[in-house]
Amino acid sequence: MNQQSAETVERRKIWDIGLRLFHWALVICVGVAWGLGEFGPNVMTLHFYFGYAVIALLVFRVIWGLVGPAPARFVHFLYGPGTVLRYAKTLFQRKPSYWPGHNPLGALAVFAILGVLFLQVVTGLFADPDDYINVGPLAHWVSSDGTRLASQLHELASKLILALVVIHVAVIGFYKRFKGENLVTPMITGWKLVRKDRL
Repeated sequence: MNQQSAETVERRKIWDIGLRLFHWALVICVGVAWGLGEFGPNVMTLHFYFGYAVIALLVFRVIWGLVGPAPARFVHFLYGPGTVLRYAKTLFQRKPSYWPGHNPLGALAVFAILGVLFLQVVTGLFADPDDYINVGPLAHWVSSDGTRLASQLHELASKLILALVVIHVAVIGFYKRFKGENLVTPMITGWKLVRKDRL
């Protein structure tokens, strides 16, 4: 960091322990649930258990997004179109953004991932793949057309999750290699370099 950067940037605790544990637990649970759903075994009991864990984590994230520390709250990273566009114009500048929390494009990714995960877990509860074994626990509440639709949406959501995860990892690599900004370490330690004018 040069002298000018040192004058405008400071190291601050941004991500609290609750959010960090949520993040890494979600990585594990979604990864394992996705792998079990794609590759088996045929009896999806473990897939269901990890899916229930994802539900619990999403409920926690909603609560934390309402009452948690400021950087974790949804209102902290709800940005208008103007802010998103202004940030997007700086994306390919070879310098860190030092954004205090989720930057405007990252915020869109957070909401997209959470939204698709909610679709995934809700449809999983109602899905019935017609094998009479791996039936969602709430499938009996809806018609056969409803369970069929839930199964189709569950399958679609799994593909969307994979696409979003690949994009997420690629963007982290882009920030590290192109912009010189490490986004992984702050999600481990909680500490992040941020611009003083955005504190």
